[in-house]
Amino acid sequence: MFYQNKYTLSFIVLGILLIACFFVNISLGSISIPNKVIFNSLFGTVENISWKYIVLDYRLPKAFTSIIVGSGLGISGLMMQTLFRNPLAGPFVLGITSGASLGVAIVTLGTSVFSGVLWGLLASKWSIVIAATLGSFLVLLTVLIVSTKVRDAMAILIIGLMFGSISAAVVNVLSYFSSAEELQQYIFWGFGSLGNLSWYELFILFVIYSIGILISLMSIKSLNSLLLGENYAKSLGLNIKKSRFLIIISTSLLAGTITAFSGPIAFIGLAVPHITRQLFSTSNHKILVPAVFLLGAIIMLICDSIAQLPASDYTLPINAITSLIGAPVVIWLLVRKRKMMF
Repeated sequence: MFYQNKYTLSFIVLGILLIACFFVNISLGSISIPNKVIFNSLFGTVENISWKYIVLDYRLPKAFTSIIVGSGLGISGLMMQTLFRNPLAGPFVLGITSGASLGVAIVTLGTSVFSGVLWGLLASKWSIVIAATLGSFLVLLTVLIVSTKVRDAMAILIIGLMFGSISAAVVNVLSYFSSAEELQQYIFWGFGSLGNLSWYELFILFVIYSIGILISLMSIKSLNSLLLGENYAKSLGLNIKKSRFLIIISTSLLAGTITAFSGPIAFIGLAVPHITRQLFSTSNHKILVPAVFLLGAIIMLICDSIAQLPASDYTLPINAITSLIGAPVVIWLLVRKRKMMF
């Protein structure tokens, strides 16, 4: 159970660390704002309207976005690794993020290739969300269909990478025929950003994210059953096709929507589940899912704090920071532990 005494202290520590990272994140930025003013902005009144605007309409939504992105990608990676029984599986490696990127590219770059009223109507924020979600869902569904015919896990990963290559090729073609403004828009989207969401856009992201999280919680029993293989899961009465479909839906909603709003953020979905298994030494998803939620949010808040370059006017692409931190962690974990625990 979630509140088993063995893990209670660990969850308490992670909860306190999450709160601390949250307040540190909203206290950092290009403009130095006293902590007292930040506290009053959240719980009281502030005379300086500019500072209050920065805290409430920029830093606070960005911090909440970091929590959603980190926890959502972490849980997506956990479900993929369990579904495919492969430690290298994840939204980025299996081409889900590439599919989402392709969907966004068609919307942002396709107006120069496919002229007409339809593509003019697709130039909205919500069309990008729909395109990214559908792109990630279709890629994951295709990989899953292939996995029923190809039993070799490494082959499945290679197929996922090939889908990523195909998506990149299509994006290159679209880029060639796109205008400079459209190309710049897509490039900046690809850098990744957590600070471009309004409260309304954050609400939409949270609603879709909540649906994905709810489905993942409903799939905990299925994930635990799949740890020992499909035959064992069937012997327990598990509907394999239904369970796979729910995991697909959850992953596509989480990874696709997060990619649409924040850009293709790498290695969080791959690294966080491995780090969580190392810290908690368990494969029970009743423990792993909430632990990945907390740890993913903490790591994303830390990465965003680093990307802000405190006391500087510059902000580094969040995708670069997560890659610089996540890639060495995954390499170290794979070298340190040859046989992954599932």
